[in-house]
Amino acid sequence: MGDNGATALDPIVAGVALSHLAAVNEVAPGPRSKRSAILDTAVTKFGADGFESTKWSTIADEVGIGQTALYHYFESKAHCLLTIIRLELAQSYQRFCRSSQAGSTTGEEIEAVLESVFDVSTKAIIQTRIVMANSDVLAAPRNSEREETERLACLELTREIENAWVQLFRRHYEETGSDHDPVLVARAVLGLFNSVWRWYRPDGPLSLKNVSAFYRESARRIIE
Repeated sequence: MGDNGATALDPIVAGVALSHLAAVNEVAPGPRSKRSAILDTAVTKFGADGFESTKWSTIADEVGIGQTALYHYFESKAHCLLTIIRLELAQSYQRFCRSSQAGSTTGEEIEAVLESVFDVSTKAIIQTRIVMANSDVLAAPRNSEREETERLACLELTREIENAWVQLFRRHYEETGSDHDPVLVARAVLGLFNSVWRWYRPDGPLSLKNVSAFYRESARRIIE
């Protein structure tokens, strides 16, 4: 798909529409497709036990298929991990794109975007924890073409997400006459928010509502 297909809500990333990158199924699934079930099970197991400690065969057993059948959908456990990372990054970018359309001023847009960071499901939280815990998988090229395609898409999504925050802050500072550096601010805010998912547990003592309020206020102090 070329750039002519891009819209504010569905930009082109790595030559592909964001909506495609955020979709669990690459094509319309058949009634017997196990792709979604494999991904859901992998998210649960990787989130609970860690990627390295989860056996590929365990995922097959949980889904109720033979291990060989897994390779119809994913070349390896690493391929599955990279797909999960790509899905979470793409869905995160979608949330940013949708929320950044709100408001008549950049200040209102920023408030909507900050709120959207924490307007997530338990599954999305677990997926983000997986991203944070396994980001080193993106560091080196993969030997498999399909794994490398996923890795490159993840890297491009990471760049696009950061750039989207930078551009929002740049417009805000132009609008308000501030001399803050939008790149430094974007990286500081993203680092702040990413740190949440390294320790936060949906079943822990702190509610997401309270965590959201604290971190959004902290982000405002960085931004302003």
